[in-house]
Amino acid sequence: MGAAISLQDLSFTYAETTRPALRNINGHIEEGTFVVVMGHEGAGKSTLCYSLNALVPRFFRGEYCGKVLVHGVEVAKARIAEMAPRVGLVLQDFEAQLFSTSVELEMAFGPENLGLPRDEIEQRIDRYLRFVGLADMRRREPASLSGGQKQRLAIASVLALEPAVLVMDEPTTDLDPIGREEVLSVADTLRQERRTLLVVEQDPEVATDADQVWLMREGEIVAQGPPRQVLTDLDLLERCGVQPPPTLALFRALNWPGQPLTPEEAIALIQQHGLARPRPLKVGGQTADGRPVILDVQDVDYIYPAREVEALKGVSLQIREGEFVALIGQNGSGKTTLAKHLNGLLKPTRGEVLYRGRPLQEIRRTEIAHQVGYVFQNPDHQIFSNTVREEVSFSLKMAGLDEKTIRERVAEALEVVGLSGYEEEVPFTLTKGERQRVAVASVLAAQPEVIILDEPTTGLDYRHQRNMMEMLRALHRRGHTVIIITHSMWVTAEYAERVIVMKDGQILLDAPTRDAFAEERILAEASLRPPTLLRLGNYLGTSALTQEAMVEELRSL
Repeated sequence: MGAAISLQDLSFTYAETTRPALRNINGHIEEGTFVVVMGHEGAGKSTLCYSLNALVPRFFRGEYCGKVLVHGVEVAKARIAEMAPRVGLVLQDFEAQLFSTSVELEMAFGPENLGLPRDEIEQRIDRYLRFVGLADMRRREPASLSGGQKQRLAIASVLALEPAVLVMDEPTTDLDPIGREEVLSVADTLRQERRTLLVVEQDPEVATDADQVWLMREGEIVAQGPPRQVLTDLDLLERCGVQPPPTLALFRALNWPGQPLTPEEAIALIQQHGLARPRPLKVGGQTADGRPVILDVQDVDYIYPAREVEALKGVSLQIREGEFVALIGQNGSGKTTLAKHLNGLLKPTRGEVLYRGRPLQEIRRTEIAHQVGYVFQNPDHQIFSNTVREEVSFSLKMAGLDEKTIRERVAEALEVVGLSGYEEEVPFTLTKGERQRVAVASVLAAQPEVIILDEPTTGLDYRHQRNMMEMLRALHRRGHTVIIITHSMWVTAEYAERVIVMKDGQILLDAPTRDAFAEERILAEASLRPPTLLRLGNYLGTSALTQEAMVEELRSL
C-alpha cells in the first residue's frame, strides 16, 4: 500500500497569536490505515485535521511551514474545493456544518456538487443514512434532531462524498455507547476499501482498535505507534491529559501481571493467572427517600408542535433535595426534553411539573430561572455577551443585585470553573471547553438550588472533564441538587448517586448507580452499556464504582 498522508516538518501559528498551534509535525500514514489522535485541549489536534484539507492555511491564516501531502498532492498549494472530495472532514463543532432544510437535502448537497447522477446520489443517501441509524428521519429538519442525531447526520453527509481520506474531529462526543461503536465501525469498512481514517478521540477504548495512536502535547507529536505501545505509557498519557485505559490502571494499582486494554483482555488474564475469584454481585443501594421532594414530574407527555413528535410519554418521577442524578439513554430518547420541563423551558402537553409542590406554570419565569439553573448542551446557545464578566453577571443584574454582590459572585463563579483572569476575554474567542465553563459560571453565579447540565463534559479533555465533575461534586456537597444529562458512562458511575435510563420518551430504569449498571440487559435495550471498569466489576461481583474503591475491595477478599 502507498502513502495516503505524509506530514513533513509541519508548523503553524494562527494569525494574531504567538504560540505555535503545531510544531515540527512529522508523520506517515499508509492507505487503509486507522489512526487515532489523542491529547489535551489545545494540543493542536483540530489544527492538524484542518491541515489535511487546506483549511490550514487557506481558510485559517497564519505562519505556515513544512509540507503536507495527501496522495501526492501538496495540500497548501491546493484550493479547499479541490481537497474536499479527497479529504472529508467532520468538524468537532458538527452543528456548524449543517445548514439544509431537511436531512436528505443535507445528505445530497455534497454529492450534487460533485456532479453525480441522481440515482447514485439516492443510493448514497440511503446507504449512509442506514449506516448511521437515521433512515427513518430523512424528511426531518436537522434543527429538530437531538444533539447525537445531528452528529450522526454530519458524519453521514461527509461519508456520502466517499472521500479517500476521512477525518473526524471527536465524532462520538454526543453519541450513546452503542451508537459510538456503530459509527466507528466505519473503520472496518474503510480498511476493506483501502481508504484512510484519522479520528480525534478522547476514549482510550476507541483507540485500542486503531492501527496507530498519535499522542499530542503542546502542538507536538510526542508518541506514535500501535495502541499497545502508546496506551501502556500511563505517565505520558497523564501528561498529555488523556484518560488511561481503566483496566490497565487497575492492574497496575493491584500489581497484577499483564497489560489489558479492554475488559475482555482483563477477564482472560484473571482466568489465566487465577488473580481473583468471581462472586455474585450484591446490589440494593441506598435511595434518597427521606429527603424533601424538590421537583415532581407527574404523568407528563410532550409533543413537539411543529413536527408532531411525541418526545415524552407518561413520564413520572421525583427529584429529591440534594440528589446527584444522571439522565442517560440513547440519542433521541427524550433526556433533554425531560430536563427542559424541570425549569419551565418546555410546558407539558399533558401532565404537570411541580417545584416544591407548586406547579411551574404558576411560578414567574424569572423566579424559577433563579431556583433551577440550566446549562445547555451547546454553550453557544446561551452565550451572547461581549466579555466573560458581562456574561456571568447578566442574570445578577437582571435580578437587581448591587454591584458589590455582583462582583463577589462573578469572582467566585469564575474561580470555581477555573476561569479567574478571563473576565475581559471575548467568550466567542475561547475554546469550546472554555465556553462551556463560561456557561456553567453564568448559572452558578445565580446560586440556584437545582443545577441542570446537558452534556457538561462534551468537548473537554480528560483533565478538564475531571475538573468539571469535581466542581459539580463540590457544589453537590454544599447542598445543591445536581442533574446531568450525559453519554459518558464513567462520569455517571463515579459522580451520580442515582441513574435514570430513558428510551423512546419513557423511563426504562430508575435506580441507585451501582444497581443500574448491574442491569446490563436493560442498559443494552437503551443502547447503553456499563463503563469499562464496571463491566469488569460485574464479572468479578464487586460493588465498587471507582478504581480506588475496586482496588480496596479486591485487596480485602
